[in-house]
Amino acid sequence: MSDHRATLRSQATRGAAWSGVSTIVLRLGGLVVGIVLARLLSPEEFGVYAVALTVQAILITVADLGLSADLIRSDDPDRIAPTVATLGLTSGAIMTAITLASSVAIADLLGAPAAAPAISVLSLTLVLAGASVVPYAMLQRRFQQRELFFVGVADFLVSTTVTLALVAIGLGPLGLAIGRVAAQVVSTVMQFVLARVVPRFGIDRAAIGPVLAFGLPIAAANLLSWTLLNVDNIILVRIAGAAALGFYVLAFNISGWPMSALSQVVRSISLPYFSRTGSGSEGLAPVVAVAWAGALPAGAVLAALSAPLIEVVYGAKWLPAAPVLAALGLYGSLRVVFDLFAGFLYARGRSRPVLWIQLAWLAVLVVGMIFATQAFGIVGAGWVHVVVAVVVVLPAYALALRSAGVRFRTILRAAWWPTVAAVPAVAVAIGARLLIENPVGAVLVGGLGAVAVYLLVGWPWLRQHVRAIRGSERVGVAVHDVA
Repeated sequence: MSDHRATLRSQATRGAAWSGVSTIVLRLGGLVVGIVLARLLSPEEFGVYAVALTVQAILITVADLGLSADLIRSDDPDRIAPTVATLGLTSGAIMTAITLASSVAIADLLGAPAAAPAISVLSLTLVLAGASVVPYAMLQRRFQQRELFFVGVADFLVSTTVTLALVAIGLGPLGLAIGRVAAQVVSTVMQFVLARVVPRFGIDRAAIGPVLAFGLPIAAANLLSWTLLNVDNIILVRIAGAAALGFYVLAFNISGWPMSALSQVVRSISLPYFSRTGSGSEGLAPVVAVAWAGALPAGAVLAALSAPLIEVVYGAKWLPAAPVLAALGLYGSLRVVFDLFAGFLYARGRSRPVLWIQLAWLAVLVVGMIFATQAFGIVGAGWVHVVVAVVVVLPAYALALRSAGVRFRTILRAAWWPTVAAVPAVAVAIGARLLIENPVGAVLVGGLGAVAVYLLVGWPWLRQHVRAIRGSERVGVAVHDVA
């Protein structure tokens, strides 16, 4: 058993490292492309594409049906793989057909008729995603993040090349949609090749019930999660228009720079790790604490330097997005921790509590978003996310984790020190923004100074908790003994 744990720990560590490298490299590449596109597109064009991408992002979660998660945690993945492949392909094809037929109606309903062609083109990604459920799940199950990195690089290169070429000749948002489909084709083929999976289809009647029973709540929770990420886009474009949505989406994209990197690492290893590790619920607290130690300072410093950062990177015409970024930076920090909570609950077979949390989250957010957007515009929309996350979502996850045997006080105690350490770091960033008029100087001094202060204060704590994670796997040390 100890050899198995050591092997699993080694696989998870390598997987996390490759996932981190992949996300950082691809995010940096995406940042460069985003800067170019922000210079080429107007806020309204940016908003039109955001509407189309919102529809695609929400629907693509349905095409999966939660099947990949069940395959990742299954004790006999080869037996259920043909059933999973058939269900995934069927679901994706149906969603593509429905979206193609209703693209004009969807665009009109969202108040952005110009988005209809892009919605039609992006619908093709749904069937491609459904077809690749099995190879993607196998790569995740085996912690093959290096192979997924190669897939991501190919996806990025194809998407960037096609998109920039088509936008340059005047296709605008439609060019971005075509680039996304071309990249999806390449990544789907590469997943099959690198996972060494031969397409096999069939239905095992004994397997279909358990597969859907576990997968559908996850699919619904994922659908709600992506709806939560995108419902603000829908409300904003209806109330404030495509141009306002363009500013908002830019802020959301910037807030995702550090948060998406951390979230991707969390998502890539949390489900397979917690499903197969020997550590129990006592292993969650130190992992959450380390994730929070990275997420909180990243989001808070991003919020403190929002205005000079946007001016330096994208230009003064995008400065209306700065107050929104201040809110979304903090919200992104919380989402990293929520992803980890969800992964732990999924690994324990508790997909339904996550679904209920997502339902409550969505209901409260929609109501708050409508009133806040009408009263305060895109700034109100940004801060609603923070309020709902703290007041509704965090207590709900605390209750769900307690029912899974996790003492939430242990998590709070483990995460206390990085919260304290972030305060002087953010103070340095705010001071640089207030005292340095040049935006480049403010970003450099504020950002580097904040990182230096945070590492100086928090490094001993971080080293201790990384050791705690390893120790809890080896000898089952209780977290409260090392927190």
